[in-house]
Amino acid sequence: MYELKTLLPQFDIKLPTCMYALKNVSLSADACARNNTSNGVDSICNSSSESKAIIVRQDKVLQQLNELKAQLAGIRSTLGLCQKGPQHTNQYVGKNGGLREEPLHDVVINGHPNFIPYALLALKNAWKDLFTIDIKTFTHSTMADIGPDAREFEKKLAAVPVNESIPKINVTLIWKNCEHTEMISSPTMYVPIYGEVNIIRYLGRVGPAEYRYEDSPLCNEIDAVLDICYQLLRCTTAKSRANMIRSLNNRLQKQKYFGGNEMSIADIGVHTSLKRMPAITEKDLTPALNEWRKRAQLVTMI
Repeated sequence: MYELKTLLPQFDIKLPTCMYALKNVSLSADACARNNTSNGVDSICNSSSESKAIIVRQDKVLQQLNELKAQLAGIRSTLGLCQKGPQHTNQYVGKNGGLREEPLHDVVINGHPNFIPYALLALKNAWKDLFTIDIKTFTHSTMADIGPDAREFEKKLAAVPVNESIPKINVTLIWKNCEHTEMISSPTMYVPIYGEVNIIRYLGRVGPAEYRYEDSPLCNEIDAVLDICYQLLRCTTAKSRANMIRSLNNRLQKQKYFGGNEMSIADIGVHTSLKRMPAITEKDLTPALNEWRKRAQLVTMI
């Protein structure tokens, strides 16, 4: 073979002195094996004293980490913070469009006080006898004041009792200077779900069976109504809002609710979207929508 010159010159590498100096256990074991072989012994050496010391030190470090983890969990419980990591809320078993049921992890929702997520209050009231949404609110350092509307919203959330005997999901609502309402559903990575309507979809899929619509023949219709809500919240002109209201009226037709004769996630989405838009008054809605709105208000209490 061709002989290649050394590209990098030889340097004297100075090892750091701030770390523990450990002997090469594998070399010691190899030397021990060679000694035994030379002495006619076929068995392999047992672990050296250095390797045993490493195992003892590792066990001690793991024990200290477990104690530290327990201390942090106690601090979180004292402060009332959301428990992250392996913590999760109750598992709910039921029909979910054939999806495999998993324990519900705690979720975090970041919202701006100017865009209050009224859907949380509506779902908490509508599901109070079926499913519990335990919501705790916090204010991020980016918000100097959340305003009177957000404070009133917090009072109404706290007024709805929490029933520990039924399936539950823990939600942490953080008032934050953010552009979109977003929900973090993964405890191990930052995977946001943007938009209040999409948050409604998520909660509808993990909530009570009565509000899950994957197996419903009106599944596509409910999704279409939620899509209209998403567009309605982003309308910037009176004409565009009128077009969306006309679409909602056409889909309601002569039904009691958007999902038929029973309240559904679609009704939650429409009702809370209209609540988010004070520019839309009763005179802007059709008689059918006004009557529907009264029925929805009795269930959502907003």
